Amino acid sequence: MSEPSNAGTTAPVTDELGGPALDLLHEVIDPEVGVNIVDLGLVFRVQVLDGVAHVRMTLTTPGCPLGDYIDDEIRRTLTSLPNIEDTYMDLVWEPRWSPELMTWEGKRQLGWVQ
Repeated sequence: MSEPSNAGTTAPVTDELGGPALDLLHEVIDPEVGVNIVDLGLVFRVQVLDGVAHVRMTLTTPGCPLGDYIDDEIRRTLTSLPNIEDTYMDLVWEPRWSPELMTWEGKRQLGWVQ
């Protein structure tokens, strides 16, 4: 079955260098949910400026105990790219995370769609 055109309400914004970084963020899995942070709808923007990947994102809840773990995984993953020396996670709470932010693929992985 193909992905519906209205899946996910927003797509992450990237610049030219941020595209490969965004692709690599699919490897960062939220261990509580088992879905990567991009398909979970947590990532809003990825930009690379002067060797630093700036990742604007949220967490599923403000009290999420995995924020530091996810930050560490983002750093570990993105610094494997040759043009990224460091990362900066800009954690925001607006828009508030909800399942509507998930991609079709994220919902499929959770068994919410077929």
